[in-house]
Amino acid sequence: MKMMTRAAVAAAGLFLLSANAFAAATTVNVMLMGEGGGGMKIGVDKASIPGGDVVFNVANHAMTEQHEMILVKLNAADQQIPLDMKKHRVEEAQLKTLGEVADLQPSDTGSLKARLKPGTYMLLCNIKGHYEAGMWTKLTVTN
Repeated sequence: MKMMTRAAVAAAGLFLLSANAFAAATTVNVMLMGEGGGGMKIGVDKASIPGGDVVFNVANHAMTEQHEMILVKLNAADQQIPLDMKKHRVEEAQLKTLGEVADLQPSDTGSLKARLKPGTYMLLCNIKGHYEAGMWTKLTVTN
């Protein structure tokens, strides 16, 4: 009986620790904006965040365009992004992608959880032509 009680207490402790760790995550609100034929952009409510657990809450504010958000870890703040000019898309296979919120229709929302280390990251939309239309932003993660 004592072993069952200890196991229950240990399980409860782990649950509380994991709940507290999740509650301590930084939240970044991401706005996907722009329509075909015009300028596009990704807006964030924070340009710099501390390292650790991050939840990206992503909302497509477009009226007619589908968008996505891809999280990329850059090797350097000025890293050149490889672009396939024939397809008008970023060559994701050449980058370190950490996840995405894909295929968001107008007014749709989604989220992505990631554990980020200090460095420079990029959020981008890789739907044909969207990156070229300005749909990207950088995010700095500090110690």
